[in-house]
Amino acid sequence: MGTKNFKEKYYKDKQSLLLRDKKDWVKISARGKEFRMTAEQVLNHLLPAIAGVKPNLIVKVENVEEVDKK
Repeated sequence: MGTKNFKEKYYKDKQSLLLRDKKDWVKISARGKEFRMTAEQVLNHLLPAIAGVKPNLIVKVENVEEVDKK
């Protein structure tokens, strides 16, 4: 998510599933800082922006399939 001047990245952290941590999402800020978040916190960041509060917003969604390492 971002504009042409900044970019934020959100992704689901697989390591937290092993640790049973509720904050299993990670936000990478425009300055490169990492913040751990719950799913509810991620939605609270994304939904107002997607609903039109921020003009000229660019949202890119990617699905990366994991390969089973058996």
